[in-house]
Amino acid sequence: MKIFWFALVALIFGVIASFIVTKYVVRDSSNQGDKKIIMAKVPIEAGTALIATQFELVVWPSAQIPEGIFTDEKKLIGRVARQSIFPGELIVEAKLASLESKGGLASVITVGKRAISVRVNDVVGVAGFALPGNYVDILVSAKDGAGQPFSKTVLNHVKVLAIAQDTIADPSKPKVVNAVTLELTPSEAEQLDLARSIGALSLVLRNEVDNLELRSGGASLKDITQHKELVTDNASSLGKKYRSVPKKLKERSDKMLEIRGVKENEYKESTI
Repeated sequence: MKIFWFALVALIFGVIASFIVTKYVVRDSSNQGDKKIIMAKVPIEAGTALIATQFELVVWPSAQIPEGIFTDEKKLIGRVARQSIFPGELIVEAKLASLESKGGLASVITVGKRAISVRVNDVVGVAGFALPGNYVDILVSAKDGAGQPFSKTVLNHVKVLAIAQDTIADPSKPKVVNAVTLELTPSEAEQLDLARSIGALSLVLRNEVDNLELRSGGASLKDITQHKELVTDNASSLGKKYRSVPKKLKERSDKMLEIRGVKENEYKESTI
């Protein structure tokens, strides 16, 4: 009989414990449940002021929500995208310009930097493969004070802000343009302005994750023709040596010698 009562009491306490645990789990799950946040539903170009038709509210797990997200659509309307935003991407504060921004290319420029445009052709523009957001090195090809041609890397790891008037482009469709807009510090902008006044500019496309700054002494005409000059110099020196042979010896070398016994006979060289 005692065993029965002990079992009954244990069962009652078990039911109470299960009820408490279940209630706690349900309450905790409601606190950690899904949340509605804002996601882009169409491509949004950098420098564009956001409108309501460009984004939507979606349900997102609370445990996986990144910092800087938006839940109120009204707070996004009129904000300017500082970077390109693609469909299905969460709209976060880091991708938007300041509240005072009026839009356009100016809102895309990093604080403390400047935008400068340079004219390019299909070769200089890396055949259309330099896209907004890519990084390039800039070379100048000119002549030095002695009139000798040279090529030199003047700027490293320069960000492309726009090609022509586009701040976003399809990587699968290279586009040949006649102007590229670059993001530079004020001192870099001065260097670029000077470089384009003394010679022709070329862009060299970099890997997106390669941010190393390489120092180069540049290349001159001698660097690419050194072997040819060496051959020419050798030929010239041999010619000089040949011209310095005494006339008598040279004439003697043009004749054939025939030795019979102790007598030496001399014949003129003949052609066959």
